[in-house]
Amino acid sequence: MFQLNLIMIPQLTFIFQLQHKIRAQNFYKDVPASEEGMMGDFVEISEIDLEGSRQFLKKFGPGKAGTKRALDCGCGIGRVSKGVLFPVFESMEMLDMMEEFILHAHEVYLGDYADRVEAYYLYNLQEFSPLTKRYDVIWLQWVACHLTDKDLMEFLMRAKQSLRPNGVIFIKDNMARQGCKLDPIDSSIIRHLDIMKNIIQTAGLTILDVEKQEGFPEAIVPVWMIAMH
Repeated sequence: MFQLNLIMIPQLTFIFQLQHKIRAQNFYKDVPASEEGMMGDFVEISEIDLEGSRQFLKKFGPGKAGTKRALDCGCGIGRVSKGVLFPVFESMEMLDMMEEFILHAHEVYLGDYADRVEAYYLYNLQEFSPLTKRYDVIWLQWVACHLTDKDLMEFLMRAKQSLRPNGVIFIKDNMARQGCKLDPIDSSIIRHLDIMKNIIQTAGLTILDVEKQEGFPEAIVPVWMIAMH
């Protein structure tokens, strides 16, 4: 199921948000629908990344959060869905702003797992309003960095309402060693962990756990995982 939400953007107030979103979309138009494309120049750490996510998810998985349904936000071709979420959840819903990625996920990359996808959403997170009380887990990996502080906070507020009892939201993303940095190439915002925590708490969520992804090269920006509800 493909859904596309088209909205009119009011004038001056949201010019920055619009430009920010367009730059990210233009960047990903040139990214190939492959694991190499999803990982950039660091495909060799893909399995380290997935294993770190699997272990972090276990802290809140079966026995705590339910395992009926998860939502993968900014899913790309489904690398995290396939390597982390499908082995745990009965069904998946997947969201990305790039139709090419979603088509590749469904037709090629997911294989038999594609039969367990209940819905694909062709949306930007700024425009997506998930149904209430629907998901046991919502996973955002390397996508929060493409949202402004305001858009991220507002999405987290909507996402909180879409959790089932004991549901958990996960953010896994690059975190600046200090302050906040804007990448002009892909329009991503790298925030310090404390800045991310403040956005989460302002959205009315409670942080359950925070953990640094280990095993990445020192040259890579630190990656942190945050669980919240």
